Amino acid sequence: MDNPFIIKSYESKDLFCDREKELQLMLRNCVNQSDMTLISQRRMGKTGLILRLFDELKTISPDIHTIYLDIFASRNIDDFIKLLAEATMKSFPVKTSIGERLMKFIKSLRPQLSFDNITGEPQLQIAYQTAHEKEYTLRGLFDFLDSQEAPIVIAIDEFQQIRDYPEQNMEALLRTYIQQMHNLTFIFCGSKKHLMADIFTNEKKPFYASTSFVSLSKIDEAPYTAFIRRLFEERQRSITSEAIQFILTWTRRHTYYTQQLCHTIYANGNQNIDLEEVKLACNQLMQQSESVYLQYRQMLTDKQWDYLIAIAKEESVQQITASAFLKRHKIGTPSVSRRLADALCEKGLLNDDSTLDGTVYSVSDVFLSHWMERL
Repeated sequence: MDNPFIIKSYESKDLFCDREKELQLMLRNCVNQSDMTLISQRRMGKTGLILRLFDELKTISPDIHTIYLDIFASRNIDDFIKLLAEATMKSFPVKTSIGERLMKFIKSLRPQLSFDNITGEPQLQIAYQTAHEKEYTLRGLFDFLDSQEAPIVIAIDEFQQIRDYPEQNMEALLRTYIQQMHNLTFIFCGSKKHLMADIFTNEKKPFYASTSFVSLSKIDEAPYTAFIRRLFEERQRSITSEAIQFILTWTRRHTYYTQQLCHTIYANGNQNIDLEEVKLACNQLMQQSESVYLQYRQMLTDKQWDYLIAIAKEESVQQITASAFLKRHKIGTPSVSRRLADALCEKGLLNDDSTLDGTVYSVSDVFLSHWMERL
């Protein structure tokens, strides 16, 4: 029987936990063609939520079409255009009326078109002579989509990546094009909170105050408990309340790590899951990742490694310049602590979450954090 605890993307409503408030808000925005910015920590489930949203739109608003692209691996405007064009082709197969028109438009760009041998998905290579041609192509693609009779929702994941493009005008260019679209709704998603906040809340930037915000936090304990119990019991497995409580505490209710632990427990095949079975799976996961964690050790300076261990042993730290924290872990001065925290946040190894009480720092990888607690 297929493992019901999905750790990649999205499969169905039945295997998706909660997020009802966020889903309803995003549905309302899509129906009313209101652009939005979705921000969360990495692996908190934002991609799954987008695909859950697209699934729901098929039911309640089948006239709305959807496009999803992840630009995390993109390096410049060329890659952005390529990913947008490929995602559009994937959403509108050639046999559909929009797909036929899309292929005519794509062919007008004189691309090299091929298809992946494994997935069968289209792959494009477009040659440009000048920067102006790239901008003209991007504008043309947006105009094509905007000219369709049906409204279209476009979700761009890891949107902060455009800040690394060599084209300094990318934000202004996109904002100029997007604000002229009447039939397109955009969802800008990102996991680097400070960059996403600067793009959309800095009054000096082109996208300032252009979207509504949706943020993802941890799923509440009650719905997550019910979700885990249901998926096990529907497949003739029993799980104790103590076991579920430990799962949610150990994974800190972080979506990916909760799903991964439950996935491992289910894969182990036992029909009756108790606390010992859960702890066994926890150890399995840490042992499986140990070689990766040791690679992190090679990537970091001694001080950075020790600082990461200090945060892990505390689980989370709000006052990284507090004398008690500095002395307990022999970190040094407040400025040293801030510098180390900034460097580890930049590497994606630390989270810096803003709260009403200040910034809270924690190790991004929950399993790594537990593994470091033992050092």
